[in-house]
Amino acid sequence: MEYVYSALILHATGKEVTEEGVTNVLNAAGAAINEARVKALIAALESVDIDDAIAKATFAPAAVSAPQAAPAEKKEEVKAEEEEEEKEKEKEEEEETGMEGLGALFG
Repeated sequence: MEYVYSALILHATGKEVTEEGVTNVLNAAGAAINEARVKALIAALESVDIDDAIAKATFAPAAVSAPQAAPAEKKEEVKAEEEEEEKEKEKEEEEETGMEGLGALFG
């Protein structure tokens, strides 16, 4: 991961992502450097538009989270409806109890 992060740091700072640049970032961080991994990273990134990859990665979790949010919203709606129904039942019971009291007055 540190290799990818070093490439992202270089890109974010406007520097060209090169073997030398990645190696310098890793050295500055005190990481052990595997030259083969650095070369493989640079080769893999040659055909990648980093800005596009970042944009896609940024939106991917949001797309996954949206469906998960929907059931939570439905649960809240159902709970609110149940509470409203319960309040209506209580209100009806109070009215019936009140009417029973009036019947006792007029017996």
